[in-house]
Amino acid sequence: MGQDFAHDPVMVDEVVALLGPVPPGVVIDGTVGGGGHAAAILDAHPHLSLLGLDRDPDALEAAADRLARFGARATLRRARFSALGHVAAEALPAGTVIAGSLLDLGVSSPQLDRAERGFSYRQDGPLDMRMDPTAGPSALDLVNEARADDLASLFRDSGERRLAHRLARAIVSGRPISTTSQLADVVSAAVPAALRRRGHPARRVFQALRIAVNEELNELSAALEPATGLLGVGGRCVVIAYHSGEDRIVKAAFATQSPAGAPVRWACRAYAEPCRSTAWFWGGPQGVRRRSRAEPPGRFGALAGARAVRGGIVTPPAVAAARRSTPRVAPDARASRRPAPARPRSAGAPKADPQASFLPRCSPWWSSSGAS
Repeated sequence: MGQDFAHDPVMVDEVVALLGPVPPGVVIDGTVGGGGHAAAILDAHPHLSLLGLDRDPDALEAAADRLARFGARATLRRARFSALGHVAAEALPAGTVIAGSLLDLGVSSPQLDRAERGFSYRQDGPLDMRMDPTAGPSALDLVNEARADDLASLFRDSGERRLAHRLARAIVSGRPISTTSQLADVVSAAVPAALRRRGHPARRVFQALRIAVNEELNELSAALEPATGLLGVGGRCVVIAYHSGEDRIVKAAFATQSPAGAPVRWACRAYAEPCRSTAWFWGGPQGVRRRSRAEPPGRFGALAGARAVRGGIVTPPAVAAARRSTPRVAPDARASRRPAPARPRSAGAPKADPQASFLPRCSPWWSSSGAS
């Protein structure tokens, strides 16, 4: 079974680097999966041992095979990561230093690739989607028993704001639905043809159902307190998130858990190519930092305190505050449909700066210190 659960995790180098400065002790991997991050951490840092948790029995079996060569340095338990604190108290001797914690959220590729797990809209299989296939209601129960309003709420929270009620009504009308292919077909038929060019129509619906079935956001909220609270002096908590719902919970929890008076910062940058994953880490008094998977290692930390906006432009907080304080006047609807006439300008006059309308009356932030 370990061979079937082969998985290459994301951001391995970043995770290893972030946990490098921690003191000797135990790292708790709350989502050990196939053991990819765990093996890299133990290989790179001989001063660390690891406690790995996962509720998927297949993943835990694969992790046991992969981590067997580390002997007593690797301990595995089958549990939800929300039970991280209880498992640590049971599995580790009293006085053990918790040097770090790691949460790699979302679903893994082996779970998506196996049709019988019911995670993928690209393969025909039973509607299941449970991380632990032996516990709790499945996606089959949710799809066939939930009210249309409840389904619409799930889809809206997952990003399907315009079509949430339309998709929910289509699913209720298409019951009974028992397979992933049936559900994907029902969703695809409910999505207008013009919107089907933006990827598979069922992608966000399957994501919303998976998150609800596994209570992923509630699990994350419950896990972050012990993941940060158990850390020893100099310890770090690393979280890899994949969508905005997870991001919001992580940022709020890290801000709350930061020591009194400690600044909360993160380094971030916007890229034209969307980032597939984001790593947040909490490093004691240094607060919170964020790094996108696409960002080169050498630039990490250079943009602390900046705000990322579309187009790859990093806006300093002072400029952003000035923009927010400037009142906006709604343009005339008729004038907004046609370009403004060009104003005559005298010969030799300098061109107007297109950004001057929203920049504060001060030196441009990108100019040298001597600019005026």
